[in-house]
Amino acid sequence: LLPLLLSIADLNLPRLNALSAWLLLPATVCLALSMIGGAGVGWTFYPPLSHSEYSGWGVDFLMFSLHLAGVSSILGSINFICTIMEVMFDEGTSRHSILVWAYLFTSMLLLVSLPVLAAGITMLLFDRNFGASFFDPMGGGDPVLFQHLFWFFGHPEVYVLILPVFGIISHICMTLTNNDSLFGYYG
Repeated sequence: LLPLLLSIADLNLPRLNALSAWLLLPATVCLALSMIGGAGVGWTFYPPLSHSEYSGWGVDFLMFSLHLAGVSSILGSINFICTIMEVMFDEGTSRHSILVWAYLFTSMLLLVSLPVLAAGITMLLFDRNFGASFFDPMGGGDPVLFQHLFWFFGHPEVYVLILPVFGIISHICMTLTNNDSLFGYYG
C-alpha cells in the first residue's frame, strides 16, 4: 500500500523487507511450540508468573517468538521510514496523504518502543535460565521494574494500533468526498 500512496515502484530496501517477512516464519513456529509447551503467563509476562518455578519451557519459546516478531517489526519500520523520508526529501512534505504520515509516525513509535520490550523480555530470559535476579526480590531485584518496562512499551503500542486506522479513515473520507483537504478549506 505504501508504494501506491507514494507513487513509487517498491520500497527502498526490498531485501530488508524480505528478511522482515521471512523472520515471521520462525516467530510463528516458536509461537506454536509455546502453545504446545503451555505458556501460562497471561498477556503481560509479569513476574512471578513468568519465573521458571511457575511455568515451563513454553514461556521461553513465547519470548523467543516475541523477539523474532519484534526484530521483524523493527526492520519493517526502518524500511518504511527510509522510503517515506527519501520520497519526502525529493518531492516535499505537503503533497502526501495523511495515511503516509500515519505510517511514518507509527514506524517511529515502533522503532522507539520495541527495544524496550525486547530488553524486558531479555531480562526475563536471564532471570529464568541464567540465575539473574532483575525481577526477583530475593536476589535484590524489583518485580515492578518489569511493569514499568512493559508499560513504557504498551502505551506507545496503543498509538501504533490506532494511528494507521485514523489514517485509513481519513484517506477514505477524502476519497469519497472528493476533497483536497480533510479538515476544511485554507484561509
